[in-house]
Amino acid sequence: MDLNHFLQKFSEQFDLTDASQILPETEFKQLEEWSSMHALLVIALIDEEFDVPFSGEDLQNCVTVSDIYRTILDRITLSSK
Repeated sequence: MDLNHFLQKFSEQFDLTDASQILPETEFKQLEEWSSMHALLVIALIDEEFDVPFSGEDLQNCVTVSDIYRTILDRITLSSK
């Protein structure tokens, strides 16, 4: 998984937000479209696409899209050991 792939998948969760607005440094909770439904969609995306555990608390601890990506990478690394 690379960051661009994750950004594309993350962006697909939004209907009204232009994908060009979603960058690694984007504070996703500040997106006008962000809602609790998007939190659930992102958690489901991570479970389905990356098969790693990721909770609502994990999401709360993330500020930027890059934070989510790094958390996923950490989980993938831990699960491969």
